[in-house]
This record gives sequence, structure tokens and C-alpha cells, in this order.
Amino acid sequence: MDDVDDVFVAQVMSEELYTVSPDTLVEDAARGMMDRGVGSVVVVDGDELAGILTSTDFVRIVAERQPKDRTPVSEYMSGDLVTTSPGAAIAEAAATMLEHGIHHLPVTDGDDGAVGVVSTTDLAAYLSRVP
Repeated sequence: MDDVDDVFVAQVMSEELYTVSPDTLVEDAARGMMDRGVGSVVVVDGDELAGILTSTDFVRIVAERQPKDRTPVSEYMSGDLVTTSPGAAIAEAAATMLEHGIHHLPVTDGDDGAVGVVSTTDLAAYLSRVP
């Protein structure tokens, strides 16, 4: 079995990044997540990473908004982001996720901004393939 310190985030992250702007309606973001089969949407404002909205956030949205209204994702996104880099060890990414109680960790590159997302599902999928 490979030592997890030798496996990097870039090897397990989802590169098919679903992004929206802060003024995208939550209904549209949810529809896009379902269409793509993803558990998070990264919110970008121009070239800047602004936040993340996850399937867990939608539980709160549904509970608080009855009936739904036309609310932008900026009202519900987590804006105080914790991120990682493509070259970080997955053990480090997993520790960060545990420490902050999160399931989706945006992956950023200094030049290109958000380049992917690593999730607990990505980590579990990797570990399930390791002999």
C-alpha cells in the first residue's frame, strides 16, 4: 500500500469543477449540481474564489425557505474558505477536512485560482482502490 504522504491531492481531486457566480440563484445551482452528479458548487467572482455551497447547505436552505424564493447562492455559501493545493499530500487534506468538519475542500493554484475540489468521497474512492 502506498504511503498516503506520497499521494497528492492532484491525484484524487475532481477536476470537473462546477462553478457559479455569487448572484446565481440557489435553485439554478441545485439543478446544476443534480445534472452533473456533484455534491458541491464553487462560487467564483470573476477570477476570485468567493465561496462554496454543498449538498449539506441545501438541507439548511430547504429547512429555512418554505416555499423557495429567488435567493442568490451568496446568501448561503461558505465564504470563509479553507483550501488546499494540488501538491498537498492527501493525508494533509484529510486532516484539514477533519479539523474543520468539512466534506469538500476547494483546490487552488496560485496562478489559476480554483482548479478542482477534493471530497471525502474522492478520498474514500482512492482508498478503496489501494491494494
